Amino acid sequence: MNDQLPIISPHAVPPELFTDAAEAVTRLEQLYRQATDFLLEKFGETLTAMRPEARFRAFYPEVRITSPSHAKADSRLAWGYVSHPGTYAATITRPDLFRNYLTQQLALIMRNHGVAVQVGLSDTPMPVHFALTALPTISVPQEGVLDFSLRDVFDVPALASMDDDIVNGTAAPNPDGSGHLAPFTAQRVDYSLARLSHYTATAPEHFQNFVLFTNYQFYVDEFEGLARRALADPAAGYTAFVAPGNAEITGPDQPLQSPAKLPQMPSYHLKRADGNGITLVNIGVGPSNAKTATDHIAVLRPHAWLMVGHCAGLRNSQSLGDFVLAHAYLREDHVLDDDLPVWVPIPALAEIQIALQEAVAEVTKLEGFELKRIMRTGTVATIDNRNWELRDQSGPVQRLSQSRAIALDMESATIAANGFRFRVPYGTLLCVSDKPLHGELKLPGMATDFYKTQVANHLQIGVRAMEKLREMPLERIHSRKLRSFEETAFL
Repeated sequence: MNDQLPIISPHAVPPELFTDAAEAVTRLEQLYRQATDFLLEKFGETLTAMRPEARFRAFYPEVRITSPSHAKADSRLAWGYVSHPGTYAATITRPDLFRNYLTQQLALIMRNHGVAVQVGLSDTPMPVHFALTALPTISVPQEGVLDFSLRDVFDVPALASMDDDIVNGTAAPNPDGSGHLAPFTAQRVDYSLARLSHYTATAPEHFQNFVLFTNYQFYVDEFEGLARRALADPAAGYTAFVAPGNAEITGPDQPLQSPAKLPQMPSYHLKRADGNGITLVNIGVGPSNAKTATDHIAVLRPHAWLMVGHCAGLRNSQSLGDFVLAHAYLREDHVLDDDLPVWVPIPALAEIQIALQEAVAEVTKLEGFELKRIMRTGTVATIDNRNWELRDQSGPVQRLSQSRAIALDMESATIAANGFRFRVPYGTLLCVSDKPLHGELKLPGMATDFYKTQVANHLQIGVRAMEKLREMPLERIHSRKLRSFEETAFL
């Protein structure tokens, strides 16, 4: 960075207090657009001019509140208030994308504390890369392409502003002494929005509030068929279906163009006008993929995410195609050990568990004691070694038995643990695809008709569970179990 050059910034708009949440968000949009328009203009000039004689800098907007009272907020709520008197602030990005979320959060804080919200410019520079990500026709040159360093002219992403210290509960106060109002900084959100586009090949705008994760392509095929049936039924309330490459259809019989090459984690979105549709992400196999996907989707603040994938059944009483409803997790995935120690319990969330069990009963037409024929509730073990069966069995099998695990996979505990860490309600319903401890390995030709039928039902169950959750008031879905002592006011 060349600090000797003069710094040119957009006209500084003084901060202003708002008592209307929608008006506050409108001001955030104005400030954000002013910053990005400025950087876009200067970036274009830089590419066509000689070496710049100045640095160009724009700042993220921020929201700030000051609560003077120890008065207790509604104790039934899981969010929407600060725990102690003081000043709290958050940098904001893409207020256009997060308008509904920001309006909801700010309105609740205003109501619970009886305070106005201050909107102004933060002192956090906006990296030129993030300012231009919403413009797919423009790309930022790599270092060395230009005859000067881009860092000498513009601010670039800073890792110090993109960590997870806030959600991990390890963040120090802001440099000015204020507390944290939101779980993520603007740079952290921008980074994840860029990563989502890369990994899923769909724009963040398409992601819905209810997210299903799977590890098997069959579910994608089923999801498209289900989406087309939903689009044919106006009463269902769905408006569009989006596939990788941002290919979109609004009618059940429209052709859907497939990209020449699928991304690492292809995502599909059955959309509703209010954003409360369902997104399906095929994360593939492994805890690393599960962590990557949830790390980035978390910034969109979904209302719930569920794992609906395949697993190994660990009990001889299970059959291929049986369902497993996780009520606990044995974490041997290791990818989150530094962020969320393994001694932290990952509780089952009653609202999610009930929605999944009711959805299984509705789709399979089995109830009560009969439901136990095809579904077990218990501990799911998640490991990071796909070929664990090839190791000495005395160690792994003994641990699995002591844990009372009934199923094993490579993603579920990671997704649940990240849901716990990011305050996103989570759940797991798996389908038994093999029984390695009982001679039924995952080999070609082993799938029975029952298994095939159950796999087809599995996705329907996941979708139905999400629809049940959507029908609940938001304050019921977001459990206080997921909130720590010193929690951010934003959900």
